[in-house]
Amino acid sequence: MYKVFKFGGASVKDAEGVKNLKKIIDIYKDEKLIIIISAMGKMTNQLEKLLDVWYNDPKSIESNFEIVKNYHLNIAQQLDNTGEITTVLIPILDRLYEILSGAHSNHYDKDYDDIVSFGEYLSTKLISTYLNLNGFVHKFACAINLVKTDDSFREGKIDWEETEKLICEFVAKHSNKTIITQGFLGGTTKGEVTTLGREGSDFSAAIFAYCLNAKEVTIWKDVPGLLNADPKFYPDAIKLDKISYQEAIELAYYGATIIHPKTLKPLQNKNIPLFVKSFLAPSEEGSIISDVESLEKTPSYIFKTEQILLSIFPKDFSFIAADNLRKIFSYISKNKLKINLMQNSALSFTICMDSKSNRFSNLLKDLEGEFSVKYNMNKKLITIRHYTQEAIEKVIGNQLIILEQKSRSTLQVVL
Repeated sequence: MYKVFKFGGASVKDAEGVKNLKKIIDIYKDEKLIIIISAMGKMTNQLEKLLDVWYNDPKSIESNFEIVKNYHLNIAQQLDNTGEITTVLIPILDRLYEILSGAHSNHYDKDYDDIVSFGEYLSTKLISTYLNLNGFVHKFACAINLVKTDDSFREGKIDWEETEKLICEFVAKHSNKTIITQGFLGGTTKGEVTTLGREGSDFSAAIFAYCLNAKEVTIWKDVPGLLNADPKFYPDAIKLDKISYQEAIELAYYGATIIHPKTLKPLQNKNIPLFVKSFLAPSEEGSIISDVESLEKTPSYIFKTEQILLSIFPKDFSFIAADNLRKIFSYISKNKLKINLMQNSALSFTICMDSKSNRFSNLLKDLEGEFSVKYNMNKKLITIRHYTQEAIEKVIGNQLIILEQKSRSTLQVVL
């Protein structure tokens, strides 16, 4: 049975990270492995910026492209003094520059997938060539040929039947080799590249695991395992040794960044355990998500910044009832926005969501035809799962709460 490994951007952000990846997979060289790799470091952010200047500031394309190019070529040169990795990367970089030299399509989400996908192409080609040069036998695969989706660009919906067929056929042809491919990427039947949602490489690992009935999935991170908070926001974060699929899904739903929300359902469906381990300490146990009863009641904290608090009022002073809610949700769905919190009164419906400028502005245009709208930018949403009074006081303290929602197990506040 296969094991699926996923290496995120932090684990391969530089030459030392690539060397460390090889050390880890060497430990498992006698295992059957599928290796899923993300874009390197913060390259997805840089490619998003490159896309934006292509649309809004063409004079800055050259300088931003040079950042992408130099970042990868510098890593290539540190890993290989023969120039072979550089030779492999140059045509990919040339193709990216060729696209940026033309006109964009005015279909922003499709252009997003075309441009941002280069992060995964570059990282996997760089790492695959490095492994070849150092004697690690494997087969390189293009995810867009195996993971089939519809044409919902930036949020490709999986055609599970076709994807399972293609993955199983490909793996059967190369059953004696480790397979390396891209996370985050899929493709339509027309050969158009799609992406699976931001941070979607975890989901890619789950897709391959589900299709192959894998033994387990391991996500290699820059933390010792599943933590009860992001240490950037909460320095006292502690490791959760094991939690259930259900608890992990709840945490992912509320925005815990350790696992992509779509990752867990396919694994739960086939009872495939998910390990979260440190790429800096691969021999340590890490954490496991599996079909166990969750006895863990340690408070978990989820911090989301750059939030928009949006209140919607019917112009005719009608109640917030089924008809109005149906319209509001249809506009939110149309603009591909995710609600992080919602609350209604008799005459208003309030939601908290991530700030995504072009999508939010389009939502406002849709709503303002039928509703009055008020909103506040740059708010912070804190979710405490298994809250206690001590936990609330420690994290929220005397900060001004402008909206609060509490259930038996979860507290959410907008600050």
